Amino acid sequence: MDDTLAPEVAPTALPPAPGADRYCSLDFADTAATLPVGQSYDLLAAPESAMRWLAAHDLTTPDVQLYEVCAQRMRTLRAHIRALIAARVDTTTPPEESLRAVNEALTAVPTVPLLAWDGARGLRRVQAHPTDQAVNHALATLAADAADLLTGPDILAACGSAPCDRFLLRTHGRRHWCSTRCGDRARAARAYARRSGASG
Repeated sequence: MDDTLAPEVAPTALPPAPGADRYCSLDFADTAATLPVGQSYDLLAAPESAMRWLAAHDLTTPDVQLYEVCAQRMRTLRAHIRALIAARVDTTTPPEESLRAVNEALTAVPTVPLLAWDGARGLRRVQAHPTDQAVNHALATLAADAADLLTGPDILAACGSAPCDRFLLRTHGRRHWCSTRCGDRARAARAYARRSGASG
């Protein structure tokens, strides 16, 4: 996709879904969404917008430059995480290739600072990856977060307002939508269907 389209992507994006504040991998999975009237958005469509997303989630530093190959790797991991979440929501067997992709990301680099000795400062924690592996570190962190999300007790759900295809944590039993906008649209559709049925 042409990088000049990236600034136009953000205004149409929905607010974070319930649970995105607790799991960055859930927010990551929801960086692409289908909207009504054939609209959609992808916050990882271009390197610049992907970099903004990583920076907003403290997964990289401003001195790191993101290239299209890295943005593509992010989109690929997102697709695998979405496939695993969908399998969890639908209680189906997850795709083997998605399990493999997340495990590869998990083991690519350490996801936590390691313990190191510095003669001047003593023991301290350091990130084990150089700047050129910053994307590997970000993907490993997202994969670890996704593993926690997928194996934890929280209830994952798909947004109940078609055509939205985002995921959310069901924070209470009546939570069926990823946003107020989707909830309002679903309620309006139900009200319209009732009125149409009554007048038919």
